[in-house]
Amino acid sequence: MSWFPQRRQRTWLQKGCEAILTVGPVPKHVAIIMDGNRRFAVKKSLAKCEGHLKGFDKLAETLEWCLDLGISEVTVYAFSIENFKRSSDEVSYLMELSRQKFAKLLQERDLIHKHGVCVRIIGDISLLPRDLQELLAEAVSISSENKRAILNVCFAYTARDDICMAMRELAIAVKEGQIKNSDISEELLEKCLYTSHSSPVDLLIRTSGETRLSDFLLWESSFSCLAFVKVLWPEFSIWHLYAAILHYQRNYNKIQIARQNQTIERERLQRDSDYHCMMEELSLETASRDSISCMTAPSPLSITTEHKSMQERVQQYAREREKRTEAFLSCVYERRKQFMKSLLPVRPIMSAKPTAVLTC
Repeated sequence: MSWFPQRRQRTWLQKGCEAILTVGPVPKHVAIIMDGNRRFAVKKSLAKCEGHLKGFDKLAETLEWCLDLGISEVTVYAFSIENFKRSSDEVSYLMELSRQKFAKLLQERDLIHKHGVCVRIIGDISLLPRDLQELLAEAVSISSENKRAILNVCFAYTARDDICMAMRELAIAVKEGQIKNSDISEELLEKCLYTSHSSPVDLLIRTSGETRLSDFLLWESSFSCLAFVKVLWPEFSIWHLYAAILHYQRNYNKIQIARQNQTIERERLQRDSDYHCMMEELSLETASRDSISCMTAPSPLSITTEHKSMQERVQQYAREREKRTEAFLSCVYERRKQFMKSLLPVRPIMSAKPTAVLTC
């Protein structure tokens, strides 16, 4: 099945529901845990691989629904690092299915540009076979300039691995003197995650009736609306999506208040940190001048000047901190960009020989 299936005619009832839903706030970023492919296969007396194939078909269909509703960013949990623990046959099948689907995506590059879809890969793709890495890198490369919609595919990903990777980046930067230990904050760690260029996750949907996140976007979903749908992923319908969006709208105000409070608290903590760091630096400067300082009493003018100087010192420290962290993040992003470029094949993947036929 194509990544861009032929558009189906919506019923008058679907058009009416969409018209009503779009009057209210529609989530800009939806994340999906596509759970239940194997259980669907068992339910329908199919091989496991057939369940995964049906799951991909449902993904393509769901992406079309999201575009129609104005949802500009979708993140899907395609393959967890934990999935490598499954049987070798199933893992091999999933790798081959991914090869064929991304090769198909490259063949549809005209449709990618027509729909304005930017594809991003989130995860440690160095764990994947080299040829699949190249396919993923080329999909990212050919779509990088598209702006209308974003598809984030989490591949060889877990949230804990992502957070650990971000912490390693910060620890190395401190060791190498790029940033100070005091520069580390929630916001800086967040900017080191794979999802650093994504908008906040508004709505997270998990199918199959399971009520857990399974190590998916643990950090990013802290202030998101969670919708647990009691249907297997291949059976997910547009009506389930409508219901999830309605659930989001009912909780929209609470989510926005929580996000605003978090932003206010982060800013307060950052101001306090800047002030205390500046005072530590000032105390060191003062101690070094004690031996030659004058013993005369300060005048009112000097007190006012000193107060103004304190404010300026805090502002100056904040500017220096921002400069350090921006330089550090630029290096991180450039290194990741160059890694993806290094994976690009000499010749386009789509001109290579056809991939193997999928067998269960």
